[in-house]
Amino acid sequence: MNSNLKEQELIKGLSVNDKNAIEAIYKDNYGIIQSLILNNNGTEDDAKDIFQEALIVLYEKAKSGVFELNCQVKTYLYSVSKRLWLKRLQKNSRYELQSNGLEETVYVEEDLGAHEKRNNELGMMEHAMANVGEPCKSLLEAYYIHKQNMQEIAEAFGYTNSDNAKNQKYKCLIRLRKLFFAQYKNGNK
Repeated sequence: MNSNLKEQELIKGLSVNDKNAIEAIYKDNYGIIQSLILNNNGTEDDAKDIFQEALIVLYEKAKSGVFELNCQVKTYLYSVSKRLWLKRLQKNSRYELQSNGLEETVYVEEDLGAHEKRNNELGMMEHAMANVGEPCKSLLEAYYIHKQNMQEIAEAFGYTNSDNAKNQKYKCLIRLRKLFFAQYKNGNK
């Protein structure tokens, strides 16, 4: 079954309270929403609440009968969850501007095209990360995803000091950029 057809079936199932559709949506999407919330000053309970609220938004749209999903369910739920979480952070005065990926809110109804383009670019980046090779992939993940500092990376990867680890990270970034932009150019022709 192609991806778009599966997405439409999930929306249809959600609109009629199909337990299998709801479980599939939850299983396929909760993890990414949980990561979003936990990485941005949230708790497990916050993640559950936000995911439920986003699922309710999707459910209400699906029940309306006029809703047309123009992106993946994952993209829609992520965008709605991000918007809901930013509102909650602002309301609770816990909002801090950080450079950790929680950028400006994308309003789903207004800017699905731009969000879908970004989703495609993230897919290209995932593909480039998968092809960057070792130890670059692990090193970049350690730094950017697991937030390890250069000293921790030097110890974990066997570099003599943090400067050598930093130099290797730079080389890995150059390699990743080349892979990404080669793919980006080919994808935009």
